[in-house]
Amino acid sequence: MRVQAQPAESSVAKPVPACASDEHRAFDFWIGIWDVTAAGKDQPTAVNRISREHGGCVLREDYRTKGGYTGMSMSFYDTARRKWHQTWIGADGAALYIEGGLNDRGEMVLSDRNRPFDQKGMVINQIGWAPQKDGSVRQHWQASQDGGKTWNTVFDGLYIRRATE
Repeated sequence: MRVQAQPAESSVAKPVPACASDEHRAFDFWIGIWDVTAAGKDQPTAVNRISREHGGCVLREDYRTKGGYTGMSMSFYDTARRKWHQTWIGADGAALYIEGGLNDRGEMVLSDRNRPFDQKGMVINQIGWAPQKDGSVRQHWQASQDGGKTWNTVFDGLYIRRATE
């Protein structure tokens, strides 16, 4: 049996994680376990668990309402395109493919406005996540049926971080 010497731990340069840039961390404010309260409601209507996965390259969302509806998303920063991307699928089969990035107020705004498969009259979705001063996050999902001239709210909710995760 031949034994080969291994270099000392400190002499080996550690590789920089693939997804450690500031751009890859721009959505970290959303990580956690959240009670989600829809606008106009007094009590939380859902729980949302956001975790960093796959070496820090993916944010995984697991969403569950008190009524039993579930959905999940994967969000990631696409280095080549310099955009954040999210793919959502719900238990009802509804899917969203949205992309974008941080606006000048530090809000993550993703939309399907520039889909390659756009057709006249298709609904445009836009979702914004705005970190609040108290540590909560406001999610505002809007849809337009006229090319973005007017918008209707699909969902407006406040994410309150759970004290115990």
